[in-house]
Amino acid sequence: MTEDKKKLNLEELKKELEICQKQKSEYLTGWQRARADFLNYKKEERERIEEILKYTNEELIFKILPILDNFYLIETKLPEDIKKNENVKGILQIKNQIIDLLKREGVEELKIKVGDKFDPNYQEAVETTEKEGIEPGIILEITQKGYIINGRLLRPAKVKVAK
Repeated sequence: MTEDKKKLNLEELKKELEICQKQKSEYLTGWQRARADFLNYKKEERERIEEILKYTNEELIFKILPILDNFYLIETKLPEDIKKNENVKGILQIKNQIIDLLKREGVEELKIKVGDKFDPNYQEAVETTEKEGIEPGIILEITQKGYIINGRLLRPAKVKVAK
């Protein structure tokens, strides 16, 4: 090969190498972008699934709440002398176990009491009654407890309100 052909061949090779290096950079950048997008997608999908799992038991929990309501009702109706009976204490212990189970699942009782101002966001008025000396919108009685699950309303409290 002559010296001119070698130079020409070398120049062509350099240009080809330059083109290959540009393509390699573009491919690498594209791959890195795609990898970052995929990792972000995986993270977002994991967070979405975790959020869904927080509320998967909601329907079952909603079915358990009336059972807990009945335990509260029974407990309020029991005479004091019967509350000391070991069998009754055992039955009431089941109520505490249900409460503990619900707490582990992210369920909390709404913190309301008689005398609080009615809040339609967390309470449902089942009855309004005129009561002298009490301003309208004050809770007179709580007929059913309300609950939140992981910071979201599960069931509003049912209350009687002054009008």
